[in-house]
Amino acid sequence: PLIMTLGAVLGIVGVPLPEVDVGVAVSAIVLGSMVALHVQPPLPVALLLIAIFAIYHGHPHGTALPDFGVPLLYAAGFVVSTGLLHIAGMVLGLLYRWTAGRWLVRALGAGIAAVGLYFLAAATSLMA
Repeated sequence: PLIMTLGAVLGIVGVPLPEVDVGVAVSAIVLGSMVALHVQPPLPVALLLIAIFAIYHGHPHGTALPDFGVPLLYAAGFVVSTGLLHIAGMVLGLLYRWTAGRWLVRALGAGIAAVGLYFLAAATSLMA
């Protein structure tokens, strides 16, 4: 969530990020596929991937910051929501202790990758 917040700040101040929709879609494809295939990269590689993808996920939140209401509450909401999603992912990861849980987690990863492919097609106008 901290790195995602950095991406949001970049969006708020107007720093352009190339192909944001494509970056978000690719993140779902890559990370979902890694879960589905049980790929475990070295920690520095994993951290770099997560940091890049977090910036791509945060940037649209920053560019969408409302001019009305309380922008700080909007920002706090997406940061807290992201944290809760991470906690949910960690809890789901506990299922990996059991054979059926491993299959479920890997199937969910494949589903996330499939949704990422759908969004990539939409972002690149392949779906017309």
